[in-house]
Amino acid sequence: LADTDQGAEMKHDSTSGITDQEKELASNAYDAFTTGNYDESLKHLSSLQELNKEDYKISMNKAVAEFYKSGQMTTDCLKQALTAMKHQIHTSVDEMDGLDDVENSILYYNQAIIHYYMRQYTEAILIGEKLYQFIEPFEKFAQAVCFLLVDLYLLTFQPEKALHLLAVLEKLAVQGNNKNGKTEAAGNTNKDVSNQKTEYIAMVEAAKSKIHQYKVRAYIQMKSLKACKREIKSVMNTAGNSAPSLFLKSNFEYLRGNYRKAVKLLNSSNIAEHPGPMKTGECVRCMFWNNLGCIHFAMGKHNLGLFYFKKALQENENTCAQIGDSSNRHSKRFSGIPMCALLANKRYELLYNCGIQLLHIGRPLAAFECLMEAVQVYHSNPRLWLRLAECCISANKGNSEQETRGIPSKKGIVQSVVGQGYHRKIILASQSAQNTVYSDGQTAAIPVASMEFAAICLRNALLLLPEHQQQEPKAENGSKNSSQSGSTESGSENSESCSGKGQDGDKFVPAPPSSPLKKQELENLRCSILACSAYVSLALGDNVLALSHAEKLLQQPKLSGSLKFLGHLYAAEALISMDRISDAITHLNPENVTDVFLGVSSSEQDQGSDRGDVEQTESSGKQTPLCYPSTLNSARAMMLFNLGSAYCLRSEYDKARKCLHQAASMVHAKEIPPEAILLAVYLELQNGNTELALQIIKRNQLLPSVKAPSPPDGRKKTAPLPFTQVQRK
Repeated sequence: LADTDQGAEMKHDSTSGITDQEKELASNAYDAFTTGNYDESLKHLSSLQELNKEDYKISMNKAVAEFYKSGQMTTDCLKQALTAMKHQIHTSVDEMDGLDDVENSILYYNQAIIHYYMRQYTEAILIGEKLYQFIEPFEKFAQAVCFLLVDLYLLTFQPEKALHLLAVLEKLAVQGNNKNGKTEAAGNTNKDVSNQKTEYIAMVEAAKSKIHQYKVRAYIQMKSLKACKREIKSVMNTAGNSAPSLFLKSNFEYLRGNYRKAVKLLNSSNIAEHPGPMKTGECVRCMFWNNLGCIHFAMGKHNLGLFYFKKALQENENTCAQIGDSSNRHSKRFSGIPMCALLANKRYELLYNCGIQLLHIGRPLAAFECLMEAVQVYHSNPRLWLRLAECCISANKGNSEQETRGIPSKKGIVQSVVGQGYHRKIILASQSAQNTVYSDGQTAAIPVASMEFAAICLRNALLLLPEHQQQEPKAENGSKNSSQSGSTESGSENSESCSGKGQDGDKFVPAPPSSPLKKQELENLRCSILACSAYVSLALGDNVLALSHAEKLLQQPKLSGSLKFLGHLYAAEALISMDRISDAITHLNPENVTDVFLGVSSSEQDQGSDRGDVEQTESSGKQTPLCYPSTLNSARAMMLFNLGSAYCLRSEYDKARKCLHQAASMVHAKEIPPEAILLAVYLELQNGNTELALQIIKRNQLLPSVKAPSPPDGRKKTAPLPFTQVQRK
């Protein structure tokens, strides 16, 4: 939970050159504003404006007072008023380069607050970092600016910058205590100064619990469990068993893998006592169900996780109806809702989570609908485009991948039987479908779960990745891989993180609502996208493009064994379709297969977050696809089956038979694919063993080869040539 207590501020200071009457009116207006008497404050401000019509600060204070009088529901009006004042003084935040511009700091701060609640975080950070350079003369103002920047850094996954500012806040608290002690030692010579210092110190002391909570959020993003454990103790000591502290501790246990304890902590939080989204802008019930969904997803209980995500979506809809956001969700107007409640709608983050969960369950069409809605907001996330393509691929898989393990059914070999008795004919399955039309003449740009649309999604994903990442040999000590359910970028204390640079100078790619993709994550993601692109191109019959993607995949520096195996298979299939048999045989060498482990590295894990605190992982509960070899021997046998098919295309039947029998000896009879049975039938027909070919079909298994006599006319019998379908991931 994050405290979103930032608010627009009034300007109140004693500027030299004004009359005593103006000072009194300004002081009365400020006192009335702080006590909530906005009508009285506006009355004093109107009187003050009559005396000084040229001071824009009076107009700004009136706009802020009107905003609070409306219950913070006129965000549009306040935004327009502040923009007009900025044009009136002919300045911008980029021009702030000296203390002369500090007078306009409250105006800039108010603009940053509006950017914050409108989710325009980059603009808000730009203003906040400029203000941070000039906050020393405004010690009361410094805390507000620092807390705003801390919140923004955590929302944009820059935890190291946030920790730097939190250290500054603690330093200010120490300095405040020291100054207060000096003032008391000197006596009550300046009671006003002493009161101000005491008030400031009390304010910082009250914020200590808040500082500890922010530190825990930062350490969670950095996956620094030791430091996080230390800060968790401070949070529990200062905040007790409040909902924010229990949520943070639950997140900490979730990162450690203590899922049952994380659930227990969530259930022990009293979310009914939370003020609600109208006051805080946060729907705690929505976050509660979302976090339960993430935990059960990590436990591999995908259906239960989906149930909780749906509950979170229901709570989110109830919250939107409560704050009146349902009518304004698709409009550009922000008035009519309390400003703090503008951040309450988490619909698209929850849809992202639901889509990933549905994809794991095996419901690609439902996942496609969720992710298509999420991608309209998070269109810069390359991983999300890959997930959309995976939905399309999964929705268009062949039936053979949905069969259970065991003896391949005869459906895989026999397509149909025609006639009866002596005229009975068996029609074998044709070769794998190439150049299949998936979209029935519709344009591929229409968002439907077709292979054509999958190709577009994969192209978008590749374009969003920086091209030079795979060509930089220097980044050997690249940034730390810290992704479990959402990794964080290592931001420096400068403003480089906002421009896409990490601590080590490596560029990262934003992937909202997940954490940005760092170097190793980008490499892994690029490999996955290239593998899917090769598969989709093969399915669409574009063999040239498929070969290009497969070759790029095999050139990647840190390619996993499983993707290397697929890359060789895809390249071989494309080459055979292009009648380049010799090149294909090179790829089908069984020695090319060294590893087929399908474990998902932490850098490739998906995450969706609710306010950047709780994310999800993709590492647990993932089962090996039925079409994919489970062992290294199975993978090499698959290569040999395909190698035998390639030899058949060159009429080298002895080599093909040798490959077939060698592959069959490496795996169990139940693991022999139907295409290998068809290959054996073809070889026996070429050898003239018609009876043995029929026996292979009837028994649906490989049989010992028996040499048959040549036909009387000396001609060999021929049959249509089947090519073993490449097993795809």
